[in-house]
Amino acid sequence: MELIIKFLEVFFWAIYFLGPLLIILLSVVIAFGQVVGRWEKWSRFDALYWSLITASTVGYGDIRPTRRRSKVLSILIAVMGIILTGFIVAISVNAATAALRENEEIQALQEARSGQNPEVQPQEPD
Repeated sequence: MELIIKFLEVFFWAIYFLGPLLIILLSVVIAFGQVVGRWEKWSRFDALYWSLITASTVGYGDIRPTRRRSKVLSILIAVMGIILTGFIVAISVNAATAALRENEEIQALQEARSGQNPEVQPQEPD
């Protein structure tokens, strides 16, 4: 349980610190989607749906741009979506690494205290 708690703690702190950047990226994706929606004469909801699906690189194909300038913006939306996804994956990997590292340290200390691992000596607090 401590592993999960540590993961969530590190994950949400990283999201908190990188939140402004993530919000800016998501806002640009949505804004570009609305621009494309206006050019393509889609409803606002359809433009929002299309931009989020494009940014997630799912791309169902049910709605697609037909104008060249719309296609250029769709490429930018996809790239920003990949960057956004990359940030979230990097944050998750960092959180998992930190949680696992702390869990290993706790287990090593517990083993040293019980005498199972003579290589690790418990250190007295300063």
